[in-house]
Amino acid sequence: MSGPSDHLSIFFPMWNEEAMARTTVDAAHVVCRRLLDERELRDYEVLLVDDGSTDRTAAIIDELAAADPHVRVVHHERNRGLGAGIKTGFAEARGNVVLYTDADLPADLAEVRKALRLLRIYDADVVSAYRHDRTGEGTKRAVYSFAYNWLVRLAFGLRVRDVNFAFKLIRRQVLEKISLHSEGSFIDAELLIRAQQAGFEIIQFGVDYFPRTRGESTLASNATIFKMLREMRALSSDLRRPTA
Repeated sequence: MSGPSDHLSIFFPMWNEEAMARTTVDAAHVVCRRLLDERELRDYEVLLVDDGSTDRTAAIIDELAAADPHVRVVHHERNRGLGAGIKTGFAEARGNVVLYTDADLPADLAEVRKALRLLRIYDADVVSAYRHDRTGEGTKRAVYSFAYNWLVRLAFGLRVRDVNFAFKLIRRQVLEKISLHSEGSFIDAELLIRAQQAGFEIIQFGVDYFPRTRGESTLASNATIFKMLREMRALSSDLRRPTA
């Protein structure tokens, strides 16, 4: 059961997020300090994974870490992709519950409170958020996302509505049990598929979605989509294999 004994790690993969870095970390502090005051958490950390940024992201987040012991930073020497950033975050996180979300804050971080409550009430292992309304991301991305979610459900039997939405709360034992291999954006699907196959309980809840207004997104680029499909194909046999 989750509760006041929990140490929460919130981690953000970052690539060229100089416009959002301070806002993102401030938002995480506000939510986590409130949860500490309400005795919903024992402690927390904000983990920032810089994936070889070429702007001032690295310098900004190093300043933030130097100013607050709750903030930790990990740097990749070169850009390795979203999957690599997420794997680094999961490996480096120290909490017994870990929230992964994007630095552009696609959902209000106040939703962490609800995610923690659902994890506790339903004795779940993973809480995966989905978007109530996706029209704000544009028609092209909405169509791509619909097709991708349908394909993942068909190929792997994954019972999740919004596979790639970056707001997932995960118990430490899930991360200790499964091994992730994706280097690109297929990482979200791989995480959920492996967790489901290992017998972990996944529950879902809806959140309001806020499209990116600052910084740069590459999720709808052809290169990103093709890499996702290549990784899906390369890992398909392994992901369909029963877990011992």
